[in-house]
Amino acid sequence: MGTGVQRVEDQRLLRGQGAYTDDLDVGPGLLHAAVVRSPHAHARIVDIDVDAVLDVEGVHAVFTHEDLSGPMAEPLPLLIPHPALTHGRTQYALARDEVNYVGEAVAFVVATDRYVAEDAVGRVRVTYDVLPAVVGIEAARAAERLVHDDVPGNLGARLEQQVGDAPAAVAAAPHRLSLDLDIERSACMPLEGRATVARWEPALDRLQVWTSTQSSTGVRAAVAVKLGLDLGQVDVITPDVGGGFGLKINHPWPEELLVPYAARVLGRPVKFVEDRREHFISSAHERGQVQHVEVGFDDDGRLLGLDVEFWHDHGAYTPYGLIVPIITSTQLLGPYKPGAYRVVFSSLYTNTVIVTPYRGAGRPQGCYAMERTMDAIAAHLGKDRAEVRRVNLIQPDEFPYEHHLVFQDGRPLTYDSGDYPAMLDKILALVDWDGFGARRAAAAAEGRRLGIGLACYVEGTGVGPYEGAHVHVETTGKVKVATGLTSQGQGHETVFAQLVADELGCRFSDVEVVTGDTRRMPYAVGTFASRAAVMSGSAVHLAARRAKEKALRIAADALEADEDDLQIVDGVVSVKGSPETALDLGTVSVLSNPLRYAFDEASKRATQFSVGDPGRPPVAEDDEPGLEGRDFYSPERATFASGMHAVVVETDPETAEVEILQYAVVHDCGTLINPLIVEGQIHGGVAQGVGGALYERMAYDDTGQLLNASFMDFLMPYVSEVPDGIDIDHLETPSPLNPLGIKGAGEAGVIPSAAVFAAAISDAEGFEITAMPISPSELFALRQAQQSP
Repeated sequence: MGTGVQRVEDQRLLRGQGAYTDDLDVGPGLLHAAVVRSPHAHARIVDIDVDAVLDVEGVHAVFTHEDLSGPMAEPLPLLIPHPALTHGRTQYALARDEVNYVGEAVAFVVATDRYVAEDAVGRVRVTYDVLPAVVGIEAARAAERLVHDDVPGNLGARLEQQVGDAPAAVAAAPHRLSLDLDIERSACMPLEGRATVARWEPALDRLQVWTSTQSSTGVRAAVAVKLGLDLGQVDVITPDVGGGFGLKINHPWPEELLVPYAARVLGRPVKFVEDRREHFISSAHERGQVQHVEVGFDDDGRLLGLDVEFWHDHGAYTPYGLIVPIITSTQLLGPYKPGAYRVVFSSLYTNTVIVTPYRGAGRPQGCYAMERTMDAIAAHLGKDRAEVRRVNLIQPDEFPYEHHLVFQDGRPLTYDSGDYPAMLDKILALVDWDGFGARRAAAAAEGRRLGIGLACYVEGTGVGPYEGAHVHVETTGKVKVATGLTSQGQGHETVFAQLVADELGCRFSDVEVVTGDTRRMPYAVGTFASRAAVMSGSAVHLAARRAKEKALRIAADALEADEDDLQIVDGVVSVKGSPETALDLGTVSVLSNPLRYAFDEASKRATQFSVGDPGRPPVAEDDEPGLEGRDFYSPERATFASGMHAVVVETDPETAEVEILQYAVVHDCGTLINPLIVEGQIHGGVAQGVGGALYERMAYDDTGQLLNASFMDFLMPYVSEVPDGIDIDHLETPSPLNPLGIKGAGEAGVIPSAAVFAAAISDAEGFEITAMPISPSELFALRQAQQSP
């Protein structure tokens, strides 16, 4: 623990030996599915004519909503209810009566291959009565048209939280400012989009599902309920996942139900893999919010009152509840003491793709609001931006710090640990903040425009309710570890092996980790909210401890020694100071399982005739056979990581292009398990943050058509646009909430990106940036507007 161990999964993945869902061979007779999707953002379904499809050679079935019954015909689940979500709505697996966004699933075709299935999709004739579409927050707020007839004002939810009287505090403050800030929609672009394969085994009365998900156990539960199966009849296995980023925590997607449904009906394996256009128009987006800030402060820039209202575009349905805007409303505060605080948000329906968390999950929007506010305060007072932040920071002796708000997990928003002033010192040193004026002046003498930006954030990580782990020592001495959450490239096979090697005392190379397989660990929640290391890492640690305790107990009996006198080093249990008195863990595993039958030399030593005291049962009442440990970790509340980013940019005076000259990150995720992997997470997050700040957006027209639903039009940063090197420093303030002192790190790189780039570009240009992302053409237009009389 604490060392930069090379990732064990990389050898397999880099050599092309990984397997996405689409790569799986699930046996003969595989059928392929394609989906008829609505071309309209809002329309009533008048008729669906499939007659022209039924006689197409190779087509095995066409399903519409009329073909579904029971739970399958009901709306998809609203996964996270909330009292404020008074008008929650979810779609059907296949649209019934009405479609509410371009791309909504209308019919499901199953054929011998994808080519035939796609041809058949083109022959399905759907008659629509097109309705006016509601696109964008402004149109939703106007409520001249409704997405759902039974949702007044397009308002799915309104939630307010407050501490003190913020409006009064703002009004009474010596200084006051108002800001209006926008962030547009964006979306993740995983290597493999949504993908599901299912096989029904009639002889076993059992369903096997392989799906690219962030919650194997969640998909399992949903499939069982919708198909009327017992939970024990469904296995869900997650292969290698080519990126999740929050998109794949939503479950079940319509296809995750329709594929197993079709497999069971047809008695053949069925596969669906979305294509890239389907990903754009029918998966999920995020980020779109309009934010209004009223702030009051004193002569030093200290916050006295903060009053925030924002409007969140959650798309046509709300399967994932209010998680994103709740996170914005609470994480907006960052590392600061806000004085009196009031926040209210409205979550609005539009005829666009649904919103689910995307790496950062509401935090980038909140960070953007708070950090732009800090910069505005500094500009108003003529003070250094870093010093305004410093006077507002929570101090190290104030932890745990209670904000008196409710976080996304329904628990108090209480920061557990941190040292924000020390972090600020580190980030200012990394970018030579105090010396930047000379650097800017030297560039200006050459006709170049440089700007520097700073942004700070706090990230709630490791939310509950729980995760579990199972550690099993084989008779070979190999250690098999299973945890129910899934992996999407985070390095779980490495970090969990590190934890087991440390706690159990085995060799790191002897540990094998399996994730996302309900056959190995049926109880789990999922991979999201930077929770894997905190939740499963803690569970793995505790399970390894249980296995170690049992190993020492068995070895003590076999070696006729006291447990306290034993140690486990490199997979060998020995008496301290007497290394010759020893057993390897494989032998201990043999002894842990008294057998009636001997199958080999090892098992011969563990028969009931050669193990244990004849005066007691071979397996004690309070014990069980096998050398293994199983445990669960359930925290009282989330733990809070934190960080600060700084960037130096150059804006071209003619083309308005933005070039990144330096990027620096200081991050505190508590105790570091593997610094190499944490820094990899930061690099990946920064790359996505650059995309979100400078390139990526979802552009809809007024009719709800997505205008840039391809990589020809949707811009993502290439390696040439991502910083060559990122200056990274770490701060470790261990969390008191879990046995390892861990905090999450998965979303750290992306959270402050919009804020830090807006700050740097504003600094370079001399005027404020209030809408993100920003393109060169938009920056050029802002320049022109500044020059207009």
